[in-house]
Amino acid sequence: MGETRLRKRREDEKSIQSNEHKTTILQKEVGLISGICIIVGTIIGSGIFISPKSVLRNTAAVGPCLTIWAACGIISTMGALCFAELGTTITKSGGEYPYLLEAFGPIPAYLFSWISLIVIKPTSFAIICLSFSEYVSAPFYPGCEPPQVVVKCLAAAAILLITTVNALSVRLGSYVQNFFTAAKLVIVAIIIISGLVLLAQGNTKNFENSFEGTKISVGAISLAFYNGLWAYDGWNQLNYITEELRNPFRNLPLSIVIGIPLVAVCYILMNVSYFTVMTTTELLQSQAVAVTFGDRVLYPASWVVPLFVAFSTIGAANGSCFTASRLIYVAGREGHMLKVLSYISVKRLTPAPAIIFHGIIATIYIIPGDINSLVNSFSFAAWLFYGMTILGLIVMRFTRKELKRPIKVPIFIPILMTLISAFLVLAPIISEPAWEYLYCALFTLSGLIFYFLFVYYKFGWAQRISKPITMFLQMLMEVVPPEEAPE
Repeated sequence: MGETRLRKRREDEKSIQSNEHKTTILQKEVGLISGICIIVGTIIGSGIFISPKSVLRNTAAVGPCLTIWAACGIISTMGALCFAELGTTITKSGGEYPYLLEAFGPIPAYLFSWISLIVIKPTSFAIICLSFSEYVSAPFYPGCEPPQVVVKCLAAAAILLITTVNALSVRLGSYVQNFFTAAKLVIVAIIIISGLVLLAQGNTKNFENSFEGTKISVGAISLAFYNGLWAYDGWNQLNYITEELRNPFRNLPLSIVIGIPLVAVCYILMNVSYFTVMTTTELLQSQAVAVTFGDRVLYPASWVVPLFVAFSTIGAANGSCFTASRLIYVAGREGHMLKVLSYISVKRLTPAPAIIFHGIIATIYIIPGDINSLVNSFSFAAWLFYGMTILGLIVMRFTRKELKRPIKVPIFIPILMTLISAFLVLAPIISEPAWEYLYCALFTLSGLIFYFLFVYYKFGWAQRISKPITMFLQMLMEVVPPEEAPE
């Protein structure tokens, strides 16, 4: 009897120890289907419903417009293949952060984490949520623009909801992503199928002489690429959660190879559908391209378009929050941000402090609410670091030859992508200078001040201030540091 009780007690102790260990590391909850849904769900958001006008405005004709959309898909696929090599060579979450750290050292990695945590990721999150709130509020204000207070309050509510869902459970966030991805694919399928039916019925007039009146200039083409690639942005998001992927060597490249070409085909066919019912002039004059398409083709069921567009944007926002919080988690773990940002919830097994921090910063960006300037700042900073990261892949081919590379892309692809990134960063500045680019560059460099004060030298007074804050937040949110960092 005593031996039975002792055996049971030992089993209970082992179970408790196992559960304790489980609570302090991120769990591998993301499979192939969820990986594809994160890529597709993050890319297909508000971009495809906003960018068609901007791309057409800079090309002035149907032919080059569709060509730009196809080229953007190719560029995104090449970039994702480069990131697939990086993601399977350096299997750490955080996207570009660990890759820059391995290739160039802590300063470039810190600058990336600095500009990403404060500008790139929360700005993108805010833009998507503002777009969502505009679509949701528009039906309630027919014939006029919704009040900015309403739009911003709805956007803040969306950020709060998404942050709460992702802080509660990795699996719940993944299920939410899968649902909204399915919902957005419904509206994409409706637009594409309707367009193909109209095309088969002979609505091809707008495709005749499709290259007539094309604008051929470096400035116009670069701005067209800027807007097209904004719609494709998110092709690298799966690299932010590598540690939570089941079998990443297989699922990471498969998710990329399946997900991004699927998005590219959808984007091209959606633009073809738009041109079956709208001339170039009508499309440029439309306030909301997808809504105009729905009014002309789906009436009286055209209300489904703004509804599913709202689903599309909220799904993209959820994917953005899900992946961006992992960058904050890794930066905190490396000591480049407050240590508490790398802690994991004891009860929920999620990087809750990182998720909450991301939501707070995004909410702050809603206050000014200038989407155009936010998009310019985002694109400039994003492609600057995309180029640096892919350049790091080339550098590590020579400096880190000992690393195992389960996926190895031909060297011409990262070289070409580095040149394309340089073009995308410099061309808009030269062709159409704007203050946002200068502010973004200065803000990036200002990160050096914080690096040397708080990371490199680690002044004692800073540690004395941060330690009690960390302890308070740890007790408040019931979070603990991870037991082990992945090798």
